[in-house]
Amino acid sequence: MEQIKSTRDRILHTLLTHPRSTIKELADAAGINGISVRHHLNALMAEGLIVIEEERHGVGRPRQVYSLSEKGMERFPSRYLRLTNRLLEQLKEALPAPMVSRLFEQIAEDIAAEAAEKVKSLPFEQKMEAVKQLLAQEGFTVEWEQQGDQYVIREITCPYYQIGQSHPEVCAVDQQLISTMLATPAEKVSCVLSGDPHCSYIISKKSIVEKAK
Repeated sequence: MEQIKSTRDRILHTLLTHPRSTIKELADAAGINGISVRHHLNALMAEGLIVIEEERHGVGRPRQVYSLSEKGMERFPSRYLRLTNRLLEQLKEALPAPMVSRLFEQIAEDIAAEAAEKVKSLPFEQKMEAVKQLLAQEGFTVEWEQQGDQYVIREITCPYYQIGQSHPEVCAVDQQLISTMLATPAEKVSCVLSGDPHCSYIISKKSIVEKAK
């Protein structure tokens, strides 16, 4: 019984930091197989702690992703979220909006500065891998691919999701981090805060070539 509780707690904690996770991602996080994780997910849904959605992911059938419900969120202490929200509210009251946005951009530049210097001479696709690794260190799960004359970066999970619902300015952090690491602008084309499945960015090959001149 204790082991079941521990496994379900690991699933819930995973969904707290990685909303919209797949069965495979949850099985890997909990250290169990897909059949077992389905059993636990069904029990957690019956308790009203998680919700399931369908998400389109390229061609083919949509996949199922899981997130905490409001009841599930209430299982976790929310003081750190309340404190962060209060701090950001005070910051936004004290400073003009452009200055607040610039502050978030500066945070991203500081995070990326040392890594960007190390990868500046690497081929572009190796820089993309470096971006993926740096974002992972910050709590993001990222994938990227080349599509025609552009590169697409998708954030499968975002550690700022809860705070971003009240303070979307935090989205400037990952966008600026990507742009700083790649030394070229990253254009945001979708956002989970707008109801999209992922936050996505595109980098055009044209901008890469022009930057290299």
